[in-house]
Amino acid sequence: MGGYFSSILKDMKCFPFYTGEKKEEPNPVKSNSALSSSSALSDCEFRHSRLESGSQNASDTSTESRGRSRFPSLSDRPSDLKVFTFSELKAATKNFNRTTKIGEGGFGCVFKATVKSGEDSVKKIDVAVKQLGRRGLQGHKEWVTEVNVLGVAEHRNLVKLVGYCAEDDERGIQRLLVYEYMTNRSVENHLSARSQTPLSWAVRLKIAQDAARGLTYLHEEMDVQIIFRDFKSSNILLDEQWNAKLSDFGLARLGPPEGQSHVSTAVVGTMGYAAPEYVQTGRLTSKSDVWSYGVFLYELITGRRPLDRNRPRSEQKLLEWVKPYISDSKKFQQILDPRLESKISRSAQKLSIVANRCLLRHTKSRPKMSEVLEMVNKVVEASTGIGNPEPPVRIAEPTSPESERKGKRRIIDIKDGGRLVRMWSTKLINTC
Repeated sequence: MGGYFSSILKDMKCFPFYTGEKKEEPNPVKSNSALSSSSALSDCEFRHSRLESGSQNASDTSTESRGRSRFPSLSDRPSDLKVFTFSELKAATKNFNRTTKIGEGGFGCVFKATVKSGEDSVKKIDVAVKQLGRRGLQGHKEWVTEVNVLGVAEHRNLVKLVGYCAEDDERGIQRLLVYEYMTNRSVENHLSARSQTPLSWAVRLKIAQDAARGLTYLHEEMDVQIIFRDFKSSNILLDEQWNAKLSDFGLARLGPPEGQSHVSTAVVGTMGYAAPEYVQTGRLTSKSDVWSYGVFLYELITGRRPLDRNRPRSEQKLLEWVKPYISDSKKFQQILDPRLESKISRSAQKLSIVANRCLLRHTKSRPKMSEVLEMVNKVVEASTGIGNPEPPVRIAEPTSPESERKGKRRIIDIKDGGRLVRMWSTKLINTC
């Protein structure tokens, strides 16, 4: 699978803008205490160059730094995660050879590998190994968060974490995560205009359902509430049966404690997806994810990115572009992905109504994800028999790492109401 986790590492990692004073860096975390360090790292933010463990972002001074419980760690709950040795993963990836690399990003590379499914098992399974950078503690906080979230969270619409590696030696800090291998890459890959496997409407509806189930589980069905904080199409991966699963929880945050309305945190995310109230104030709630989900629904309907500077100025921002069309059934068909059959227009309109509910400016007016899921289920039920239910034919994997470099992202700083916000933006490629 050519693009697996490349979209995650290249498109996803976002850097909070640090405004506090630099404090002394802690000593590197030893392998046997890597997981227990989550409590110390759960509230700190990281900069572009390194993790500022022990420091606090200036905007992280309310509910996230006072009276807020940390992420439940593996030491708190039982887990069947496998602890891999570095030498074991080194061998499985052929010494992290280029031929096994399937993704690359600012925090390291992702490699396809084959490992034993159990300690004494002769059966082997394909996995994706994400290796974080070894300089200082860069990325360690995200590594801890992913292990602690996926180590205790279990749902059919979340990517499964198979295990991890945490070793410190003379070569530096080794932090690796081992995931189930998602054969059909990300939803973003298939929505791309370059994709040779456009998704049918029936498959898109199923993806909308699966993603809504995953968010509902995180928001409402766990012992604690988890806010994804960077939900988007490149973070929704597809397995061999085209089931959609949420991935990359390095930026996730716990929801506000009882009695609090929000979590105040550094503003991170991806341009075009982040909820406006979060960008403007830094106040994070589960409704921020609901907004991002609404944007994603319009991606499924139109086949367009939330922000695309390659298009004419009036069409660059997806939500602004669709506004004149969504209330007129005759005009609505003009915003449909041209790769879809026209007869799905009515079903797509119903899905746009769900999207509009998610995109209400007033945060409290937006539905909870369980309510969103119920609405999507009704759209799916009413759409039975519409469109091609068969998934697209799988295309061959790219044969070289160069093919993974298309569509890279760049970090940009933007000003919003006097706040400086650091987000990922598409590095545009002229296709003319």
